[in-house]
Amino acid sequence: LLCQILDQWFESEPLKATLATDAVIGAMASPHTPGSGYVLLHHVMGELEGRRGAWGYVAGGMGALSQAIARAAAARGAHIFAEKAVCHVLLGRDGRAQGVTLQDGTEVRSKLVLSNASPQITFLELTPQEQLPKDFVQRIKQVDTRSPVTKINVAVDRLPSFLAAPNARDGQPLPHHQCSIHLNCESTHLLHQAFTEATHGHPSSRPMIELCIPSVLDPGLAPQGCHVVSLFTQYTPFELAGGQPWDEHARNAYADTVFDCIEAYAPGFKASVIGRDILTPPDLERIFGLPGGNIFHGGMSLDQLYFARPAPSYSGYRSPVPGLYLCGSGAHPGGGVMGAAGRNAARVALEDFRHL
Repeated sequence: LLCQILDQWFESEPLKATLATDAVIGAMASPHTPGSGYVLLHHVMGELEGRRGAWGYVAGGMGALSQAIARAAAARGAHIFAEKAVCHVLLGRDGRAQGVTLQDGTEVRSKLVLSNASPQITFLELTPQEQLPKDFVQRIKQVDTRSPVTKINVAVDRLPSFLAAPNARDGQPLPHHQCSIHLNCESTHLLHQAFTEATHGHPSSRPMIELCIPSVLDPGLAPQGCHVVSLFTQYTPFELAGGQPWDEHARNAYADTVFDCIEAYAPGFKASVIGRDILTPPDLERIFGLPGGNIFHGGMSLDQLYFARPAPSYSGYRSPVPGLYLCGSGAHPGGGVMGAAGRNAARVALEDFRHL
């Protein structure tokens, strides 16, 4: 258990709880859930510019990363159709992938097809089911995609001023404004309580909040004097108790709860808000194709990692369909902005291509 690991190394409960957030981030799990310790390892075993476990902001926002990859691909001759949705994978008479069909009917022929969509979309929606083994399909259907995440993007007209570290009179950013700020993380018990509420279909009354202000380091994201605040919050269930819908009322009620919590740490925050965008788990699924709203394309529990991701015997990026490869977060080693799954899948696909 994560709590046992933290207890071995630390005495401070707020420190243990803050570290525990990286063990439950994006996961419908609490610090008391068996296996949660691995998720902490997953988030700290990487490095950024030589610093182990460090995180960073992408200049220009996360979309700039996709644009950089696109430019690199285009420079090597790739053609990108970002506005054209894929309808299904084209298969030849021999059952081999031969390209994809777009929703407008256009066929794009290829000797190999790599999908960084989720395993659910790739194999349950885009691939003819009769070409897949029944046990494989059953496994993909059984992947745990529960997500507790509601993402809230906020525009503010001034920096938050926290009671624990008030702003200077000149209003300039302080060191903590450049970091990830964890709220409602005074104890692991609070995190477990928030998790328990969500398992019963209720958004947490005191949600776990990770607050970042990327515009402090990247001023181009907001007008002068203003900022964008990114709130990564949990726990919120995909389905609300009693079959209640995630309508505007439910979205705003939860966001108000989050803002009330922030207000307790940083009085004046609510008055500084000039706009907000609320993305619940169903919104994340609908807009970004994340099954269940899960940012990792599937839970990072030990039974869904390594040789079992996305299914036993198919962790090597090849799928039951020859020429079709999985290269997104649903493949080994899982989620996170690191590109490992894509790089590994590309190497496997290139190896097979040389033998065609």
